[in-house]
Amino acid sequence: MPGLTTLRSMAAAAGLLVVLAACDEPAREAAAPRQEAAPVEVVVATVEARRLPVTAELPGRTTAFRVSEIRPQVDGIIRERVFNEGGVVAAGQPLYRIDSKPYEAALASADAELQKAEANVAVTTAKARRYRELLGSNAVSRQNYDDAVAAQKQAEADAAAARASIEAARINLDYTTVVSPISGRIGKSAVSEGALVTANQVTALAVVQQIDPIYVDLSQSLSQLSELRRDFAAGSVEADAGSAGTASVTVILDAAGTAYGEKGQLLFSDITVEPDTNTVQLRAVVPNPRSELLPGMFVRARVEQGVRENAILIPQQAVFRTADGSARVWLLDGEDRVAPHAIETDRAVGNDWLVTTGLNPGDRIVVEGLQKVQPGARVKPVAPAEAIAARGAPAAVAR
Repeated sequence: MPGLTTLRSMAAAAGLLVVLAACDEPAREAAAPRQEAAPVEVVVATVEARRLPVTAELPGRTTAFRVSEIRPQVDGIIRERVFNEGGVVAAGQPLYRIDSKPYEAALASADAELQKAEANVAVTTAKARRYRELLGSNAVSRQNYDDAVAAQKQAEADAAAARASIEAARINLDYTTVVSPISGRIGKSAVSEGALVTANQVTALAVVQQIDPIYVDLSQSLSQLSELRRDFAAGSVEADAGSAGTASVTVILDAAGTAYGEKGQLLFSDITVEPDTNTVQLRAVVPNPRSELLPGMFVRARVEQGVRENAILIPQQAVFRTADGSARVWLLDGEDRVAPHAIETDRAVGNDWLVTTGLNPGDRIVVEGLQKVQPGARVKPVAPAEAIAARGAPAAVAR
């Protein structure tokens, strides 16, 4: 049946065309260009160089600027205490009064001895003058004249000794009023009225401390000091030209990082290493007008020991680590494509990393949205300020 055969041939040909068309579809898809994914928004920051103070946070204790232990310089009975315990006293202010009657009597006795000595000087002087006149006419012997001159000089020496005794008696009388040698805050009294005290006794009557300004004694490890000296030698750290040769000190009062309101200055760094702790002692002086710092307080102090010019700081969230622990950032090129870039960091400075190598001023890095990017992908850079504005203001909290 020729018609049936023709129909079968036409069906076979149609099936072959369908198979060929299906085989050609992948080839057409491969030849067609693939459309690139839309760039994702990421927060991008531009690297800048800045002037970074080099600081060291060190432990220390506060010490009074001046300390005076009050001791009597004469023996006697305390008759009066003329200060309030815990109050502020001025230099030269009376603190105690010792019974002065014995010393007034000693002064009167010394004055009488001086009058006696001066009377003897007058007699011996007149006698020596007469003998000198008589010696010219040989009315007296040379020996008698020499004895008269010697007696005159002895009387003058006795008068000088009497004057010295008066001065000593007057000094002892002044010592019966015990005064403060410095201005400051006085503590409790170790004696009361009626107590017997002796000159230069071991026990102090009271202690006066000047705490404005106040010292802060610090300890710095030898390794920190050696590292700082290496940085100075390498030129990466320089002395602060605006510090007038003194390092600025900020006192940290508590674990929360509360800074004391007054800035201090570093006075000196010791040259002796403590053998037990391998540390070097430093001393700073800090103004203390409101007596907020008291002697013996444990504090921490941030000492600005130099300055690093053209330092590069980047946010810590911009850095990620590879399996071997090396630091990387996502670096943008001129077409806003990102690629992982190796860097080296020195230390944390607040919420930033100090970068030593790998970045230059003007480089752009991803600081937010690191998880959304892939190597070679194009991104849409958003400045940090724009990203904050895009988030919108926080909603009010319902009461």
